[in-house]
Amino acid sequence: MNPFDDPEAGYLVLVNDEGQFSLWPDFAEVPAGWKITRPAADRASCVEFINENWTDMRPASLVRNIDATAQ
Repeated sequence: MNPFDDPEAGYLVLVNDEGQFSLWPDFAEVPAGWKITRPAADRASCVEFINENWTDMRPASLVRNIDATAQ
């Protein structure tokens, strides 16, 4: 089974500097450029956290660029 699909496994929620989120198996090393934003929990809780907190899919650099252009 794919470790990203196992409903019984533990997961982390990661975020990068662009504000992008990732569901990550808790046994795997956190990749460079990512930090833990939600500690280990079940898959459903982590997916819910991502859905509640990642409301703007645009990378942070794009948002800053659009805001700077609008001013």
